[in-house]
Order: sequence, then C-alpha cells, then structure tokens
Amino acid sequence: MTVLNLGVADFARPLSDAETLDWRPPGDGDPGRAWRLARLMSGSAAARIDAANRTAMERVLAAQPVLVDIALHARDVWPDLGRRLLHAGPPIPWQKMCAPMQGAAIGAVIYEGWAEDAKAAEALLASGAVPMSPCHDRAAVGPMAGIVSSSMPLWVARNADRGNLAYTNFSEGIGRVLRFGANGPDVIERLRWVERVLAPGLKAALARIPGGVNLKSIQSQALLMGDEVHSRNAAATMLFLQQIAAPLFECSIPAADKSAIHGFIAATGQFFLNLSMVAAKAIMDAGHGVADASLVTAMARNGVNVGIRVSGLGQAWFEAPAGMPDGLYFPGFKPGDANPDLGDSAITETAGYGGFSLAASPALVQLVGGTVEAAFAASREMLHITLGRNPAMTIPALDFGGAPIGIDPRKVVDSGIRPIITTGMAHRQAGIGQVGAGIVRAPMGCFLGAIDALAAKLGVA
Repeated sequence: MTVLNLGVADFARPLSDAETLDWRPPGDGDPGRAWRLARLMSGSAAARIDAANRTAMERVLAAQPVLVDIALHARDVWPDLGRRLLHAGPPIPWQKMCAPMQGAAIGAVIYEGWAEDAKAAEALLASGAVPMSPCHDRAAVGPMAGIVSSSMPLWVARNADRGNLAYTNFSEGIGRVLRFGANGPDVIERLRWVERVLAPGLKAALARIPGGVNLKSIQSQALLMGDEVHSRNAAATMLFLQQIAAPLFECSIPAADKSAIHGFIAATGQFFLNLSMVAAKAIMDAGHGVADASLVTAMARNGVNVGIRVSGLGQAWFEAPAGMPDGLYFPGFKPGDANPDLGDSAITETAGYGGFSLAASPALVQLVGGTVEAAFAASREMLHITLGRNPAMTIPALDFGGAPIGIDPRKVVDSGIRPIITTGMAHRQAGIGQVGAGIVRAPMGCFLGAIDALAAKLGVA
C-alpha cells in the first residue's frame, strides 16, 4: 500500500512508503484569497470573465502572424527611441539588473557609439543618461537580455487577422553574443555584420516573397518534426531557410553576402527562435485588452523577476522572483553557475509552444527528467491551467490533439500548477554565455497578484 501525503512534507517522513504530492490549498493557503478565487470561478463574476475569455481566445486562435518586413534600424519603427534601450522582462532599474543584462546594455552603448569602452558605457548607464524600458511596451520581444538599441534591425510581423504588428531583434548566432551579456570587439563586429549585411540581404529576399512568410504555418509544421519552437528550432529554421533561400540568391546583392547569409542561417539551429517569439507576440497581443478577460497575454523574465500581463488588466505587470532552471549543463559548468530565469522567450509558452508543446519534442526529453513520458506528461499537465487547445498546433504524441493554449490565472491558483517554460540558461556573470538548458516554472506570485487585481476590478471582496 502506498500512502499519499498532501501538504507538509514532514508528515511523510515517518512513513517509508509515503509519496508526497506537490500540492497546496487553493489561494496558496490564504483563506481570503481562496474565497475571492471561488467567487471569480462561479457566479456573475465568473460569467463575465468566461465571456470575455471566449472573445480573447477567438482572437488568439484566429491570429495569423506573417513576416512582412525588416526594419533596418529600430529607430525607423520608433523615431523616439533615440538614446534609449529596450530590455527583456518587466521593468527593472539599472542598479537591480542581473549581470548578463547589464553586460548586454554596455555592449549596446558601445555599438551605438555612445561610449568608447565598457567602463565609460557602464558609467553612462549607471548615471541614468540612457533610459531603459521593456521590449513588451513597444509590442516587441527579445531573447535572454533582450537588448534593443536604435541602430539594430528588427523583424516585423503582422497579424493578418487583426492587423496588429510585433517586432523582435535578430539572432546573433552562437558563442559570445550580446544576448548573454558579452560586449567585446568580436560581439560588436558581429552586430555590425547583422546590421550591414544580414538584415539588408534578408530584407531584399523577403520583398520577393508575395504576402510574406507565414510564421504560424512554419511553427505548426515544426511541431510535427520534433521542435517545440522555443528551446528547439532545428526544423523551423530549416523550413524558414527553405522559403528564403531561392529569393535570397535571386537578389542583386554581392554573391559573397548571399553565401554568408545562407551559411549563417544553416549553421544556427536556433535562428528561428526570434521569429517564433515575434509570431507568438503577434498572436497574444491579438487577445490583449478585452475587458474582464483573465487570459495571460505576456510572460517575461528579466533575470531577477518574472512578470505576466493579463488581457483585461491593461499594461500592469504582476511580478514575483525568478526561479532557477533545472536541466542539463554544458561541459565545464555546474549548478550555481546559471543566472535566474531570463528573457522574453516565454512568450512562446504564453502562446502554447515551448513547455506547453514539450510532447512534440522528445529530443528535449532530458530537460524534464530523462523519460519520454515525462515530456508527454508536461503537456498534459498544462491542459489543467489553460482555456483550450489550438487546432493549428497538433502534437502527434497526443493523438494529434491541439497544444494547450491560454493560461488562466484562476486555474493556476486553484490547481497549484505553475506554467512550465523550456529555456536556455545564461551564466550569472556577463559575457560567458549559455551554460545549459532546462525547464523552469513561472512563480506562483505572479498569478496571485493577477487574481487579486481581477477581484478588485470586478468588485469581488
């Protein structure tokens, strides 16, 4: 006989055959919050939320993100950007930023020519002379540190259903890169190559594709080919390269540039990550701003805190401390080397990809404990905290059922199940780079804050 222990782990210690379940009472053990939650899940308040969520989810499921353009400089999109930087996650002042984000910001200042070296750049940033704000405030997303500056090129995606636009920066490839906090001459030179060669070449190629590139179609196909289009984008990258290669070689740009661009994409298995992120941003922004809706439309991390936004609660962030990913470390690295969870890439989970579609990607099985069944179980578990399934995101291992999509804070707090995020792990020191990959759960505090705000907005005491 197996004894199941719910709650305090100490109760199970005298029993050798007891299994302790990861469970907490509704409302995270707070009776007042549990009562408010109950009222948000039944009665007139629940009816209002449910009706709003149906509207928001209809917009999300109907969204059709299409890659339509490349802005050669971020200032072309946002003329007021000037001497400002965008960063990943919810707002955070310079003094509280993690080292990888500070390192990336220093690199961006040098890249822009606002300072000659790292010491001068750090002093400039510390003085407040270079304001910083979240990418999400500009309908944008950026992986890891997520730094975007005025001269950086941007991918531009348009939701063909509702017309909303979304933006993201370019992949720098692998190794020492800005997004992990590196800022040396090699990093700056690669950023300049992205600006002067990669972006203009791909812009010319994209202009030769009538209607642009349907990103949702690539994401959907990639799920059938072993990607979950967050931590694994090998199939999606090749599908994108398949569409862009011929137009690229038809362009009137130097042959050497064509070859370099093609080779760069082919050698960068995660090249599509930025495109998956901008597609997910366009999808989820379509569902934002529906009065009374509890749908989570953004989930982002700045390496210190995790924040979520909720459709019916405007631009407010609900934050809690970021957790440490649990997974595999590259040779030479160990637990303790990694920074807490970082980056805007959890927008993919918000849209049902990544950890929510982990069952589609057995190649990532070791991130969740070493069994294929664990990967399948992760996707099934997310069905308990979401508003539905996406019929455009079928997963073979789940009998071609749609991936879970639409995080509802009410369900998170009621069940105690926190969203799973597949993620890369950055070294806690700036510039060293990626040290591994794994999974992490979004902190419960984000969803508790959202529940309290929903209750206040709807007058639920």
